[in-house]
Amino acid sequence: MKVKCVALVMVLAFLFTGGAVFAGTLDEVKARGVLTAGVNGQVFGFSMPDEKGVWKGLDVDTAKAIAAAVFGDAGKVKFVALTAVQRLPALQSKEIDVLCRNTTVTLTRETTNGLNFAHVNYYDGQGFMVHKKLGVKSAKQLGGATVCVLPGTTTEMNAADYFRKNGMAWKPVVIEQNVELNKAFFGGRCDSLTSDASQLAAHRSVAPNPDEYIILPEIISKEPLAPVVRHGDDQWYDIVNWAVMAMIEAEESGITSQNVDDMLKSTDPNIQRLLGVTPGMGKALGLDEKWAYNIIKQVGNYGEVFERNVGKNTPLKLDRGLNELWTKGGLMYAAPVR
Repeated sequence: MKVKCVALVMVLAFLFTGGAVFAGTLDEVKARGVLTAGVNGQVFGFSMPDEKGVWKGLDVDTAKAIAAAVFGDAGKVKFVALTAVQRLPALQSKEIDVLCRNTTVTLTRETTNGLNFAHVNYYDGQGFMVHKKLGVKSAKQLGGATVCVLPGTTTEMNAADYFRKNGMAWKPVVIEQNVELNKAFFGGRCDSLTSDASQLAAHRSVAPNPDEYIILPEIISKEPLAPVVRHGDDQWYDIVNWAVMAMIEAEESGITSQNVDDMLKSTDPNIQRLLGVTPGMGKALGLDEKWAYNIIKQVGNYGEVFERNVGKNTPLKLDRGLNELWTKGGLMYAAPVR
């Protein structure tokens, strides 16, 4: 009888307190009145403050989209600059609510590190950059080269695997801060700089003489980059995940920051659900029904975010490539909002 009573107490405790345990992050963010997002801080086009101290970039806009969904105000974000070594511990220790810092989805990060990755916001791959005067046209000509690389990343492991697989020696120069890494490479301390191709383009854009550097054609890895949250809070994961997908769905549906108000009159059931004209989707996430409308109105659809930060008319001059919509040959595909 005593055992049964103990079991009953445990069941009741779970029923009455379980929700509070697993819905913590949204409640904490709302109570604080601001979203705390971990970012890089040193990669132009992804997350970096401009000369006036205003944070800009694709990852910055991802964090703003989450804030717009939660608060109806994309400006309610506190950005915390983190190195590659600092980023995962900062999330695990609850120093930040979400990590929007060009972080690659991997099996061990989602298991042993106790994290969950939301929908990919940029498909990337690792490459190599060299000075034109080196005369190198292919990464397979880098045998014996000194290579600048960040620690605490998949980049270091990928480079080691690449050189080993191709039977080439290399000399890694490991530097934790992007600014110091750039200084070492552009100062001639390393023959090559290796990182995600998008970051190489970002680093080149701020070089003293960008035209003197080339990114070699080989892409040696898959680097799907995505926002990250902690294990165990499904509601918060859902919010971050669907904030990214809402921007992708908006682009596919032809909804932009400029026409979103007109689109409220659309008779398309999918658009009505996305914009909250037909209620239910906001309630399912624990948010206002205008959650996606606020993202699109204040931040834009995925195409707008891409082109504004890293596209053809920016110093990075990146093609959409894999980050094009699936209907146009890319990998950007959002699940149905229904």
